[in-house]
Amino acid sequence: MFFSKKFKTFKNIKHCFFSKNGGVSQGIYNSLNCGLGSEDKKKNVLNNLNIVSNKMGVNIENLFTMNQTHSNKVVVIDDTNKHIQRVNSDALVTSQKNITISVLTADCVPVLIYDEVNKIIGSVHAGWKGAAGGIIENTLNEFFKINKNGKINVAIGPCIGVGNYEVGREFYFKFIQLSKKNNNFFIETKNNKFFFNLRKYINSKFEDLRVNHVENIDFDTFSENKKFFSFRRSRQVGEKDYGRCISVISLIND
Repeated sequence: MFFSKKFKTFKNIKHCFFSKNGGVSQGIYNSLNCGLGSEDKKKNVLNNLNIVSNKMGVNIENLFTMNQTHSNKVVVIDDTNKHIQRVNSDALVTSQKNITISVLTADCVPVLIYDEVNKIIGSVHAGWKGAAGGIIENTLNEFFKINKNGKINVAIGPCIGVGNYEVGREFYFKFIQLSKKNNNFFIETKNNKFFFNLRKYINSKFEDLRVNHVENIDFDTFSENKKFFSFRRSRQVGEKDYGRCISVISLIND
């Protein structure tokens, strides 16, 4: 379990970037696999989600997960949809108390957001595709729709490190076509490929949006194999599937 130092100072939120440890799943999903979209036994995933819910102090019915598709879609949880536990989106935003919103990752970037003035929270699944497509901007726009005069705090969780994220030239040129300044997020290798700094790219999104309060929980999910699931690592060793870590945030009563 990993935490933002800044977020821990706020009395009316609870949060956690969970590792892959402390659950009931076995084999390649050992042990806190929270991915309902994985090929793990569903009862094990549900037991793991129940463990997370208990740690957060909510019923499992109040733990919201996402069916993530690397999109830029954001869903606001309010009175009209707060009974739908699994949402088709890549970000959730809410001002509802005593529910937990979450994001699942296995190399992509989990982002938790808290507006301390307006008491709004968000959880974001930020892979390269969603980030390039505007998931960060769309999420903050939902915060601003509720109230522009806020104070946004961001915690960026464990994700794949630059030294383990090698990509081809086609990938590189996609980003350069979007903006020449994206060259800052790549390091060219000797074999005519590039290392991509996903964490730095996500941080730049918040810099561009003038969000000043950003904290990084800086672990490399690929190399920290005892702590985190990793899509790339699983593929490299020939595993047929991979587990997903969960990151969560809740608004609680003052």
